[in-house]
Amino acid sequence: MNPKYTIKGRGAQLNASNRFLELNHEMRDDFLEFCHKEGEESDKNKTLYLEVFPKTIVNKVESPDIGMSYSMNAYQGCEHGCIYCYARNSHEFWGYSAGLDFERRIMVKKDAPKLLEALLKKKSWKAHTIVMSGNTDCYQPAENFFEITRKCLEVFLEYKHPVAIITKNALILRDLDLLKELSKDNLIGVNVSITSLSEETRRVLEPRTASISKRLETVKILSDHGIPVNVMLAPIIPSINSHEILPLAKAASEHGALGIAHTIVRLNGAIGEIFKDWIHKTMPDKAEKVLHQIENCHGGNLNNSRYGYRMHGEGKIAEQINSLVKLAKLKYFKNKQMPKLNIQLHEQLKDGQLKLF
Repeated sequence: MNPKYTIKGRGAQLNASNRFLELNHEMRDDFLEFCHKEGEESDKNKTLYLEVFPKTIVNKVESPDIGMSYSMNAYQGCEHGCIYCYARNSHEFWGYSAGLDFERRIMVKKDAPKLLEALLKKKSWKAHTIVMSGNTDCYQPAENFFEITRKCLEVFLEYKHPVAIITKNALILRDLDLLKELSKDNLIGVNVSITSLSEETRRVLEPRTASISKRLETVKILSDHGIPVNVMLAPIIPSINSHEILPLAKAASEHGALGIAHTIVRLNGAIGEIFKDWIHKTMPDKAEKVLHQIENCHGGNLNNSRYGYRMHGEGKIAEQINSLVKLAKLKYFKNKQMPKLNIQLHEQLKDGQLKLF
């Protein structure tokens, strides 16, 4: 595809084939050229919100590489459009592509607060930190309209249940009132994802996310209100943001973060095809260099699914990245630590009221 036909405001520039479907849709260059000459739109590039009706909302996380036991996702698909997002592959289970469909077909779970409350009231449920979101951002643009995340936070607060949040959107500050109430009982931890200090890099990697300055401001405001914040330097992509590890850690610390965490990019499933197409269009001069360095981190492949290696990679480049992160933690977070959330209060509030007897 000629760069002049790129789809603005989106990360992926194609709809990769869905491995579960027999047929696939292809946007051909001759069709794009025809539309260009005729002054017609080849793609309206609109976001569709589709309501779905799951029976449950909280998922048990089995992976030993992920630092969470339970997660929940109010939305499937994510309009932020981060090109590297591992969650893209999950869209194939819904019959869509991991490419543009992931960013433009957003499934909305309006019943999430009710499903969450039903779980928290179960006699068999024992409090564990539930993470919003382990898959897609709970403060993506859809949250502006549906406010499902806010309603879920109200449930967590009512039942005094611990919750952690992962986001890269400043919209979280809308719910500062609830976050402050949760923090009084040590029931909330926030992880803000910041992958670069460069707006130019941010715009191509994560086209519909909050600006870097807004994210750093979010870290500071949350921290100033006593809400513990960890900054996710994830993923680190060799030759794109790997040189920013120390400056990113310094900025996170100066804005009040209590820690940092990182992963090294891995292009699993359809993401390999989507990422390769994207980088050849957006960074053609160094596309092959970046791809080869990613392969260097995963035993010669763009992806590594082995537990214990897939998140932080292996090889010389991965060692250098992991060493820089260790140095950053020693330099900027030596006497800082995220607190463990309180799991003691929920049991006596399963019916929404404090039990006296």
